[in-house]
Amino acid sequence: MSKSSTPNSLAPRSLAEWLDYLETLHPVGIDMGLERVAEVAKRMGLLSRPIATQVITVAGTNGKGSTLAMMEAVARTHGLRVGTYTSPHLVRYNERVTIDGDHADDQRLVAGFSSVEDARLQAPEISLTYFEAGTLCALWCLAQENLDLALLEVGLGGRLDAVNIIDADVAIVTTIAQDHANFLGSDIAQIGREKAGIFRTARPAVLGSRLLPSSVAETANAIAAPVYCLGEVFSHSSDYDPANLSADTQSEWSWSGLTCQGDVISLTNLPDPGLPIDNAATALQALILSGLVVNADACRRALHGVQVPGRMQWIGQWCLDVGHNPHAADYVSKRLPLAPEGGRQWALIGMLNDKDADGVISALLPRITDWVCVTLEGERGRPAAELAARITSLGGHVHHCASSPEAGVQVIAKQLAPADRVLVTGSFFTVAALLEMTLPQA
Repeated sequence: MSKSSTPNSLAPRSLAEWLDYLETLHPVGIDMGLERVAEVAKRMGLLSRPIATQVITVAGTNGKGSTLAMMEAVARTHGLRVGTYTSPHLVRYNERVTIDGDHADDQRLVAGFSSVEDARLQAPEISLTYFEAGTLCALWCLAQENLDLALLEVGLGGRLDAVNIIDADVAIVTTIAQDHANFLGSDIAQIGREKAGIFRTARPAVLGSRLLPSSVAETANAIAAPVYCLGEVFSHSSDYDPANLSADTQSEWSWSGLTCQGDVISLTNLPDPGLPIDNAATALQALILSGLVVNADACRRALHGVQVPGRMQWIGQWCLDVGHNPHAADYVSKRLPLAPEGGRQWALIGMLNDKDADGVISALLPRITDWVCVTLEGERGRPAAELAARITSLGGHVHHCASSPEAGVQVIAKQLAPADRVLVTGSFFTVAALLEMTLPQA
């Protein structure tokens, strides 16, 4: 199939066939810039009217997914019709788009990709990356739904990310840390400026960490975007240590923030969502700035039941977390409960070769007794032996190297005792492989 030809219109194509085709459309997988994707969006009518009554965009190195999930849960519990766009997916592409809590079905996504393709092929023809085409498809799907609220997760960037063709009513930056250095560089201040590129003049900018570089607020101030910063304008308080929580521990926290009019709002006796409280506090502040009139009981119900697949997700003895940089690994390490007395704390780890393996390993090392390293295939894959060498050099005990995540599970299964716990981490690919398996329990 040539790059300029659309799939045979006489033969309906499945979602899988569309996804395969989209990988042929552009010479590189990531091509930072908005001109091409914005022009196709204009042809599709996506820029002529809002895709939802309110739009909130979320950027950051870590915490985007959990912040978005908590906003979705709270908003839906208040009766709002909510659509979301997130990436990447874990098991099925359909996970990237949800409408009122349900994943978009194949038929809707196929219709979306057909709309993208029709617009792309108008003269002059425009080349799109896989991610750009997927973003346009998602925006088209959301725009069909008469949504009260659309929640959009930015990809690896901010200013030049395809999601940024949409002018959000509220924009969030969660955290800033070094990741995707090949595209964003290693200068934290510059990374902050890139992420802050999602802010808009006179529209609220929510800063979800006390440790953001000053460049984030400076970027907001330069365009007169009102800044709402964690620890200054909104805050939370609690009296527990997440690392020492047991499964049946009941913990609570409180929150205080501001409306757009400057009125103070406080919520108390909020349940621990099992996700970073900074992100929960940020979610509440952003929703209030979008115009949500919060009900305390609705917030409590939403936070009690929120779940994010692949983020501290427990399946029996196994804890699955997609963390793949030191900041995320540090959170996991602090949150990971100790194994019962006499038990071992295993780690099954597989990472891509463009991630900071030493930083991730160092963060987890104090909590792990036995490591099983697994190879991830593909152009960006990292061999298990390389991970093992890094763990050993840092003082960790490598139990085994396996050829794949699935093979690593089999190694642990032969040794797993009832008091053992297993952390699976290092990459979306590592976690996704295990989500498609039945994990053994001792």
